[in-house]
Amino acid sequence: MELTEGKQYIATMLSKTRGDRWIWLIVILLSVISMLSVYSAIGTLAYKQGRVPESILMKHFAMIAAGIALMYISHKLDYRYYAGISKLLMVITIPLLFYTLVFGSHINDASRWIPIPGTGLSFQSSDLAKLALITYLARLLSRKQENIKDVKESFIPIMGSVCVVFILIALANLSTALMLFGVSILLLIIGRISIKQIAIVCLAGAVLLAGVVFLGPRRHTYASRMHTFLHHEKASSDKTFQSDHAKIAIATGGVLGKGIGKSTEVNYLPEAYSDEIYAIIVEQTGMIGGIILIGLYLFLLFRCVRIVTKAPKAFGALLAAGLSFSLTIQAFANMAIATGLGPVSGVPLPLISMGGTSILFTSIAFGIILSVSKDNDEPRKVVVGEINDNVQLA
Repeated sequence: MELTEGKQYIATMLSKTRGDRWIWLIVILLSVISMLSVYSAIGTLAYKQGRVPESILMKHFAMIAAGIALMYISHKLDYRYYAGISKLLMVITIPLLFYTLVFGSHINDASRWIPIPGTGLSFQSSDLAKLALITYLARLLSRKQENIKDVKESFIPIMGSVCVVFILIALANLSTALMLFGVSILLLIIGRISIKQIAIVCLAGAVLLAGVVFLGPRRHTYASRMHTFLHHEKASSDKTFQSDHAKIAIATGGVLGKGIGKSTEVNYLPEAYSDEIYAIIVEQTGMIGGIILIGLYLFLLFRCVRIVTKAPKAFGALLAAGLSFSLTIQAFANMAIATGLGPVSGVPLPLISMGGTSILFTSIAFGIILSVSKDNDEPRKVVVGEINDNVQLA
Protein backbone atom coordinates (compact mmCIF):
# COMPACT_ATOMS: atom_id res chain seq x y z
CA MET A 1 0.00 0.00 0.00
CA GLU A 2 2.77 2.43 0.97
CA LEU A 3 4.66 1.65 -2.26
CA THR A 4 1.54 2.37 -4.31
CA GLU A 5 0.95 5.65 -2.49
CA GLY A 6 4.60 6.59 -3.09
CA LYS A 7 4.24 5.95 -6.83
CA GLN A 8 1.06 8.00 -6.92
CA TYR A 9 2.80 10.86 -5.11
CA ILE A 10 5.72 10.81 -7.56
CA ALA A 11 3.31 10.67 -10.50
CA THR A 12 1.39 13.65 -9.10
CA MET A 13 4.60 15.66 -8.67
CA LEU A 14 5.77 14.82 -12.18
CA SER A 15 2.41 15.86 -13.61
CA LYS A 16 2.96 19.35 -12.17
CA THR A 17 6.29 19.81 -13.89
CA ARG A 18 6.63 20.84 -17.51
CA GLY A 19 9.45 21.26 -19.94
CA ASP A 20 12.33 19.00 -20.87
CA ARG A 21 12.29 16.07 -18.46
CA TRP A 22 15.96 15.31 -19.18
CA ILE A 23 16.95 18.73 -17.83
CA TRP A 24 14.96 18.05 -14.65
CA LEU A 25 16.79 14.72 -14.31
CA ILE A 26 20.21 16.30 -14.89
CA VAL A 27 19.54 18.99 -12.28
CA ILE A 28 18.54 16.35 -9.72
CA LEU A 29 21.62 14.25 -10.52
CA LEU A 30 23.92 17.26 -10.20
CA SER A 31 22.26 18.14 -6.87
CA VAL A 32 22.88 14.63 -5.53
CA ILE A 33 26.51 14.76 -6.73
CA SER A 34 26.83 18.14 -5.06
CA MET A 35 25.61 16.82 -1.70
CA LEU A 36 28.04 13.88 -1.77
CA SER A 37 31.00 15.96 -2.98
CA VAL A 38 30.48 18.84 -0.58
CA TYR A 39 30.03 16.51 2.40
CA SER A 40 33.31 14.80 1.61
CA ALA A 41 35.14 18.14 1.20
CA ILE A 42 34.02 20.22 4.19
CA GLY A 43 35.81 18.41 7.00
CA THR A 44 38.66 20.93 7.20
CA LEU A 45 36.26 23.86 6.89
CA ALA A 46 34.10 22.50 9.72
CA TYR A 47 37.18 22.03 11.91
CA LYS A 48 38.33 25.61 11.31
CA GLN A 49 34.87 26.96 12.12
CA GLY A 50 34.42 24.72 15.15
CA ARG A 51 31.31 23.10 13.69
CA VAL A 52 30.22 19.60 12.77
CA PRO A 53 30.23 18.89 9.00
CA GLU A 54 26.55 17.95 9.11
CA SER A 55 25.52 21.49 10.06
CA ILE A 56 27.32 22.92 7.02
CA LEU A 57 25.84 20.19 4.83
CA MET A 58 22.31 20.96 6.02
CA LYS A 59 22.78 24.61 5.11
CA HIS A 60 23.97 23.54 1.66
CA PHE A 61 20.97 21.19 1.34
CA ALA A 62 18.65 24.05 2.28
CA MET A 63 20.11 26.17 -0.56
CA ILE A 64 19.69 23.32 -3.04
CA ALA A 65 16.09 22.77 -1.94
CA ALA A 66 15.38 26.50 -2.21
CA GLY A 67 17.01 26.49 -5.65
CA ILE A 68 14.80 23.66 -6.91
CA ALA A 69 11.75 25.50 -5.53
CA LEU A 70 12.78 28.67 -7.40
CA MET A 71 13.41 26.64 -10.54
CA TYR A 72 9.89 25.21 -10.28
CA ILE A 73 8.35 28.66 -9.76
CA SER A 74 10.32 30.30 -12.59
CA HIS A 75 9.49 27.47 -15.01
CA LYS A 76 5.77 27.92 -14.29
CA LEU A 77 5.91 31.57 -15.38
CA ASP A 78 5.49 32.09 -19.13
CA TYR A 79 8.93 32.99 -20.45
CA ARG A 80 7.57 35.99 -22.40
CA TYR A 81 7.04 37.81 -19.11
CA TYR A 82 10.81 37.79 -18.60
CA ALA A 83 11.12 40.32 -21.43
CA GLY A 84 9.45 42.94 -19.25
CA ILE A 85 11.22 41.74 -16.11
CA SER A 86 14.59 42.16 -17.87
CA LYS A 87 14.18 45.96 -17.99
CA LEU A 88 13.60 46.07 -14.24
CA LEU A 89 16.56 43.76 -13.64
CA MET A 90 18.87 46.05 -15.62
CA VAL A 91 17.62 49.10 -13.69
CA ILE A 92 18.46 47.28 -10.45
CA THR A 93 21.71 45.67 -11.63
CA ILE A 94 23.70 48.73 -12.73
CA PRO A 95 23.42 50.63 -9.40
CA LEU A 96 23.93 47.36 -7.51
CA LEU A 97 27.22 46.71 -9.32
CA PHE A 98 28.33 50.25 -8.46
CA TYR A 99 27.34 49.70 -4.83
CA THR A 100 29.27 46.41 -4.71
CA LEU A 101 32.47 48.04 -5.96
CA VAL A 102 32.28 50.81 -3.36
CA PHE A 103 30.60 49.24 -0.33
CA GLY A 104 30.73 45.47 -0.94
CA SER A 105 32.47 43.03 1.38
CA HIS A 106 36.20 42.98 0.61
CA ILE A 107 37.23 39.32 0.47
CA ASN A 108 40.36 37.91 -1.21
CA ASP A 109 41.35 41.34 -2.53
CA ALA A 110 38.01 41.84 -4.31
CA SER A 111 34.68 43.53 -3.60
CA ARG A 112 32.19 41.07 -5.06
CA TRP A 113 29.76 40.31 -2.24
CA ILE A 114 26.87 42.23 -0.70
CA PRO A 115 25.72 41.09 2.77
CA ILE A 116 22.00 40.37 3.14
CA PRO A 117 20.99 41.97 6.46
CA GLY A 118 19.65 39.63 9.13
CA THR A 119 20.41 36.40 7.23
CA GLY A 120 24.15 35.90 7.61
CA LEU A 121 24.24 35.37 3.85
CA SER A 122 25.81 37.39 1.06
CA PHE A 123 25.48 37.31 -2.70
CA GLN A 124 27.55 38.31 -5.70
CA SER A 125 25.86 41.05 -7.69
CA SER A 126 27.52 39.57 -10.79
CA ASP A 127 25.17 36.57 -10.51
CA LEU A 128 22.20 38.88 -10.88
CA ALA A 129 24.01 40.85 -13.61
CA LYS A 130 24.45 37.70 -15.73
CA LEU A 131 20.75 36.94 -15.58
CA ALA A 132 19.81 40.57 -16.22
CA LEU A 133 22.11 41.14 -19.20
CA ILE A 134 21.25 37.88 -20.97
CA THR A 135 17.49 38.42 -20.66
CA TYR A 136 17.84 42.08 -21.65
CA LEU A 137 19.95 41.26 -24.72
CA ALA A 138 17.46 38.56 -25.75
CA ARG A 139 14.68 41.15 -25.50
CA LEU A 140 16.55 43.82 -27.48
CA LEU A 141 17.69 41.44 -30.21
CA SER A 142 14.23 39.90 -30.65
CA ARG A 143 12.47 43.28 -30.79
CA LYS A 144 15.00 44.88 -33.14
CA GLN A 145 15.07 42.14 -35.78
CA GLU A 146 13.32 44.29 -38.39
CA ASN A 147 15.85 47.12 -38.02
CA ILE A 148 18.73 45.15 -36.52
CA LYS A 149 21.34 47.02 -38.57
CA ASP A 150 20.16 50.45 -37.43
CA VAL A 151 23.03 51.95 -35.42
CA LYS A 152 21.03 54.39 -33.29
CA GLU A 153 17.98 52.24 -32.63
CA SER A 154 19.62 48.84 -32.22
CA PHE A 155 23.40 48.80 -32.05
CA ILE A 156 24.10 51.59 -29.53
CA PRO A 157 21.67 50.28 -26.84
CA ILE A 158 23.05 46.74 -27.29
CA MET A 159 26.70 47.78 -27.22
CA GLY A 160 26.12 50.14 -24.29
CA SER A 161 24.47 47.50 -22.10
CA VAL A 162 27.20 44.92 -22.83
CA CYS A 163 30.12 47.29 -22.21
CA VAL A 164 28.70 48.89 -19.05
CA VAL A 165 27.97 45.57 -17.37
CA PHE A 166 31.33 44.16 -18.52
CA ILE A 167 33.43 46.95 -17.02
CA LEU A 168 31.50 47.03 -13.74
CA ILE A 169 31.97 43.29 -13.22
CA ALA A 170 35.54 43.14 -14.56
CA LEU A 171 36.88 45.60 -12.01
CA ALA A 172 36.31 43.00 -9.28
CA ASN A 173 35.70 39.70 -11.10
CA LEU A 174 37.48 39.51 -14.45
CA SER A 175 36.84 35.82 -15.14
CA THR A 176 33.06 36.19 -14.79
CA ALA A 177 33.12 39.36 -16.90
CA LEU A 178 35.03 37.64 -19.70
CA MET A 179 32.65 34.66 -19.74
CA LEU A 180 29.61 36.95 -19.80
CA PHE A 181 31.17 39.02 -22.59
CA GLY A 182 31.76 35.84 -24.60
CA VAL A 183 28.12 34.77 -24.13
CA SER A 184 27.00 38.26 -25.21
CA ILE A 185 29.02 37.98 -28.43
CA LEU A 186 27.45 34.58 -29.14
CA LEU A 187 23.99 36.13 -28.69
CA LEU A 188 24.89 38.95 -31.08
CA ILE A 189 25.94 36.39 -33.69
CA ILE A 190 22.73 34.38 -33.24
CA GLY A 191 20.72 37.62 -33.26
CA ARG A 192 22.02 38.52 -36.76
CA ILE A 193 24.11 41.53 -35.75
CA SER A 194 26.51 42.36 -38.60
CA ILE A 195 30.11 41.20 -38.44
CA LYS A 196 31.27 44.82 -38.57
CA GLN A 197 29.20 45.78 -35.53
CA ILE A 198 30.29 42.67 -33.62
CA ALA A 199 33.91 43.60 -34.38
CA ILE A 200 33.28 47.07 -32.92
CA VAL A 201 31.86 45.52 -29.73
CA CYS A 202 34.88 43.20 -29.48
CA LEU A 203 37.25 46.16 -29.99
CA ALA A 204 35.47 48.13 -27.27
CA GLY A 205 35.67 45.10 -24.99
CA ALA A 206 39.40 44.74 -25.70
CA VAL A 207 40.00 48.39 -24.79
CA LEU A 208 38.05 48.02 -21.55
CA LEU A 209 39.87 44.78 -20.79
CA ALA A 210 43.25 46.44 -21.28
CA GLY A 211 42.19 49.24 -18.94
CA VAL A 212 41.14 46.78 -16.23
CA VAL A 213 44.25 44.60 -16.56
CA PHE A 214 46.79 47.42 -16.65
CA LEU A 215 45.06 50.18 -14.67
CA GLY A 216 42.35 48.50 -12.58
CA PRO A 217 42.46 48.04 -8.78
CA ARG A 218 43.31 44.31 -9.12
CA ARG A 219 45.95 44.70 -11.84
CA HIS A 220 48.69 43.25 -9.63
CA THR A 221 46.55 40.17 -8.85
CA TYR A 222 45.83 39.57 -12.53
CA ALA A 223 49.49 40.02 -13.49
CA SER A 224 50.61 37.62 -10.75
CA ARG A 225 48.10 34.93 -11.75
CA MET A 226 48.98 35.12 -15.44
CA HIS A 227 52.71 35.04 -14.69
CA THR A 228 52.22 32.00 -12.45
CA PHE A 229 50.15 30.25 -15.13
CA LEU A 230 52.57 30.99 -17.99
CA HIS A 231 55.75 30.43 -15.97
CA HIS A 232 54.63 27.81 -13.48
CA GLU A 233 58.09 26.31 -13.02
CA LYS A 234 59.56 29.70 -12.06
CA ALA A 235 56.81 30.74 -9.64
CA SER A 236 57.16 30.38 -5.89
CA SER A 237 55.48 27.43 -4.17
CA ASP A 238 53.00 29.64 -2.35
CA LYS A 239 51.77 31.00 -5.69
CA THR A 240 51.32 27.54 -7.20
CA PHE A 241 50.02 25.85 -4.03
CA GLN A 242 46.38 25.66 -5.09
CA SER A 243 46.98 24.53 -8.66
CA ASP A 244 49.65 22.03 -7.59
CA HIS A 245 47.38 20.28 -5.10
CA ALA A 246 44.49 20.27 -7.59
CA LYS A 247 46.76 18.43 -10.04
CA ILE A 248 47.86 16.03 -7.31
CA ALA A 249 44.21 15.27 -6.51
CA ILE A 250 43.46 14.52 -10.16
CA ALA A 251 46.65 12.51 -10.71
CA THR A 252 46.19 10.32 -7.64
CA GLY A 253 42.56 9.60 -8.49
CA GLY A 254 43.57 7.21 -11.22
CA VAL A 255 40.88 5.50 -13.26
CA LEU A 256 38.42 4.50 -10.54
CA GLY A 257 39.35 6.93 -7.75
CA LYS A 258 40.07 6.47 -4.06
CA GLY A 259 36.41 6.24 -3.08
CA ILE A 260 33.84 8.71 -1.76
CA GLY A 261 35.08 10.37 1.42
CA LYS A 262 38.65 9.11 1.02
CA SER A 263 40.21 12.25 -0.44
CA THR A 264 43.46 13.46 1.11
CA GLU A 265 43.78 16.71 -0.83
CA VAL A 266 40.72 18.17 0.90
CA ASN A 267 43.12 18.87 3.76
CA TYR A 268 45.29 21.08 1.55
CA LEU A 269 43.10 22.71 -1.10
CA PRO A 270 41.75 26.01 0.31
CA GLU A 271 38.54 25.89 -1.76
CA ALA A 272 38.05 22.13 -2.00
CA TYR A 273 34.29 22.45 -1.53
CA SER A 274 33.90 25.28 -4.06
CA ASP A 275 36.34 26.39 -6.76
CA GLU A 276 38.37 23.15 -6.74
CA ILE A 277 35.56 20.68 -6.17
CA TYR A 278 36.06 19.07 -9.60
CA ALA A 279 39.58 18.03 -8.57
CA ILE A 280 38.16 16.42 -5.41
CA ILE A 281 35.48 14.62 -7.45
CA VAL A 282 38.12 13.16 -9.77
CA GLU A 283 40.32 12.18 -6.82
CA GLN A 284 37.44 10.24 -5.26
CA THR A 285 35.75 8.83 -8.37
CA GLY A 286 38.67 8.75 -10.78
CA MET A 287 38.81 9.49 -14.46
CA ILE A 288 35.49 7.68 -14.91
CA GLY A 289 33.70 10.05 -12.52
CA GLY A 290 35.29 13.10 -14.15
CA ILE A 291 34.22 11.97 -17.64
CA ILE A 292 30.68 11.23 -16.46
CA LEU A 293 30.39 14.72 -15.00
CA ILE A 294 31.66 16.26 -18.25
CA GLY A 295 29.14 14.11 -20.10
CA LEU A 296 26.29 15.42 -17.95
CA TYR A 297 27.14 19.02 -18.81
CA LEU A 298 27.54 18.18 -22.51
CA PHE A 299 24.20 16.38 -22.53
CA LEU A 300 22.65 19.36 -20.76
CA LEU A 301 24.01 21.64 -23.49
CA PHE A 302 22.64 19.26 -26.14
CA ARG A 303 19.14 19.35 -24.62
CA CYS A 304 19.29 23.15 -24.38
CA VAL A 305 20.34 23.45 -28.04
CA ARG A 306 17.32 21.33 -28.96
CA ILE A 307 15.14 23.77 -27.06
CA VAL A 308 16.72 26.69 -28.94
CA THR A 309 16.16 25.11 -32.35
CA LYS A 310 12.53 24.24 -31.55
CA ALA A 311 11.61 27.62 -30.05
CA PRO A 312 8.92 29.28 -32.25
CA LYS A 313 9.89 32.80 -31.16
CA ALA A 314 13.17 34.68 -31.39
CA PHE A 315 13.02 35.82 -27.76
CA GLY A 316 12.65 32.28 -26.42
CA ALA A 317 15.47 30.97 -28.61
CA LEU A 318 17.85 33.77 -27.63
CA LEU A 319 16.92 33.49 -23.96
CA ALA A 320 17.51 29.73 -23.80
CA ALA A 321 20.72 30.02 -25.84
CA GLY A 322 22.21 32.75 -23.67
CA LEU A 323 21.43 31.08 -20.34
CA SER A 324 22.54 27.61 -21.44
CA PHE A 325 25.81 28.90 -22.92
CA SER A 326 26.48 30.86 -19.74
CA LEU A 327 26.00 27.81 -17.51
CA THR A 328 28.01 25.37 -19.62
CA ILE A 329 30.87 27.81 -20.32
CA GLN A 330 31.16 28.41 -16.57
CA ALA A 331 31.18 24.67 -15.91
CA PHE A 332 33.97 23.97 -18.39
CA ALA A 333 35.93 27.01 -17.23
CA ASN A 334 35.89 25.61 -13.67
CA MET A 335 37.04 22.20 -14.86
CA ALA A 336 39.74 23.72 -17.07
CA ILE A 337 41.13 25.68 -14.11
CA ALA A 338 41.11 22.58 -11.89
CA THR A 339 43.05 20.59 -14.50
CA GLY A 340 45.62 23.35 -15.02
CA LEU A 341 44.36 24.57 -18.40
CA GLY A 342 43.71 28.07 -17.08
CA PRO A 343 44.94 30.44 -14.38
CA VAL A 344 43.47 30.15 -10.88
CA SER A 345 40.18 32.02 -10.56
CA GLY A 346 37.11 31.94 -8.34
CA VAL A 347 34.71 30.25 -10.77
CA PRO A 348 32.30 27.79 -9.08
CA LEU A 349 30.99 24.64 -10.74
CA PRO A 350 27.27 25.23 -11.42
CA LEU A 351 24.96 23.28 -9.09
CA ILE A 352 27.94 21.35 -7.69
CA SER A 353 30.10 23.79 -5.73
CA MET A 354 28.99 24.77 -2.27
CA GLY A 355 27.64 28.27 -2.47
CA GLY A 356 24.83 30.39 -1.22
CA THR A 357 22.85 32.56 -3.55
CA SER A 358 24.80 31.46 -6.65
CA ILE A 359 22.85 28.20 -6.50
CA LEU A 360 19.61 30.17 -6.42
CA PHE A 361 20.45 32.26 -9.49
CA THR A 362 21.64 29.17 -11.35
CA SER A 363 18.37 27.42 -10.53
CA ILE A 364 16.35 30.39 -11.77
CA ALA A 365 18.28 30.24 -15.05
CA PHE A 366 17.40 26.57 -15.42
CA GLY A 367 13.77 27.40 -14.64
CA ILE A 368 13.66 30.01 -17.42
CA ILE A 369 15.14 27.51 -19.88
CA LEU A 370 12.47 25.00 -18.85
CA SER A 371 9.82 27.68 -19.34
CA VAL A 372 10.94 28.08 -22.96
CA SER A 373 10.95 24.29 -23.33
CA LYS A 374 7.46 24.08 -21.84
CA ASP A 375 6.17 26.62 -24.36
CA ASN A 376 7.64 24.58 -27.23
CA ASP A 377 5.49 21.60 -26.21
CA GLU A 378 2.25 23.44 -25.42
CA PRO A 379 -0.39 25.09 -27.62
CA ARG A 380 0.17 28.78 -28.30
CA LYS A 381 -1.18 31.05 -25.55
CA VAL A 382 -2.01 34.73 -25.74
CA VAL A 383 -0.01 36.66 -23.16
CA VAL A 384 -1.11 40.10 -22.05
CA GLY A 385 1.55 42.64 -22.91
CA GLU A 386 3.50 40.16 -25.05
CA ILE A 387 6.33 41.74 -26.94
CA ASN A 388 6.32 42.06 -30.69
CA ASP A 389 8.30 38.94 -31.42
CA ASN A 390 6.92 37.77 -34.73
CA VAL A 391 10.21 37.71 -36.56
CA GLN A 392 12.00 34.40 -36.11
CA LEU A 393 15.71 33.87 -36.26
CA ALA A 394 17.15 33.51 -39.72
